[in-house]
Amino acid sequence: MRTLMRDTGTVFMRALRMSLRNPAWLVIMMMQPILYIVLFGPLLKPLSGQLGAGNAYQIFVPGILVQLGIFGSLFVGFGLIAEYRAGVIESQRVTPASRTALLLGRVLRDVVVLLVQGTLLVLVSLPLGLKAPFLGVVLTLVVIALLGAAFASVSYALALTLKSEDAFAPLLNAFVLPVLLLSGILLPMTLAPGWLQAISDINPLKHVVEGARALFVGGYGTSTAWWGAGLTVAMVVLGWAFGVRRFRRESS
Repeated sequence: MRTLMRDTGTVFMRALRMSLRNPAWLVIMMMQPILYIVLFGPLLKPLSGQLGAGNAYQIFVPGILVQLGIFGSLFVGFGLIAEYRAGVIESQRVTPASRTALLLGRVLRDVVVLLVQGTLLVLVSLPLGLKAPFLGVVLTLVVIALLGAAFASVSYALALTLKSEDAFAPLLNAFVLPVLLLSGILLPMTLAPGWLQAISDINPLKHVVEGARALFVGGYGTSTAWWGAGLTVAMVVLGWAFGVRRFRRESS
């Protein structure tokens, strides 16, 4: 355990230094959700009653946070592909470092970045009209961190499998659009026709979004909040298992 923690810390610090040396990527990843908040959020204010909330930002901001957790983590695999091409992964394979630590250190870096971005996103939303309980915001950020860990693990595993941006990018794009449309990130699926709601019900990310929205209005004990949190934990377990298995197979 001590060796795993030491190796994880080493990989984490290296990955964090790489992010700090190239902050442009973090800024670019932040700009899209902020633009959504600033430019799209005000359009929802007249629809507050129809959206089932007294404050439109209580509906919109949790969705954007989930979007940040998903898409901000899905694309981290591009960095791993670049490292593989540069021989970094090969050099790490010949060290005695734990294969689990090679993944865990990177994922922890991604989670820290997500938490910073999510906090900034909430702070930007406050002067625009967001009203949400502090505990609800904190719990939502925890859910976003777990969601980010799940998708970062999957992204690294897929990148290590495909080893090519030409194959990785189309795969992500094929996943992003259905998720964006069927998870109710931008607008609740209650506004959709019945047939579309039925399709979206099988999308676990829809329930994660609804759970985050329940937390933002203080519904900590509701089945919606617990269902969303439970599905998030399930995705973390599955994503982590997939990522660790792929890293160990690559190193064998």
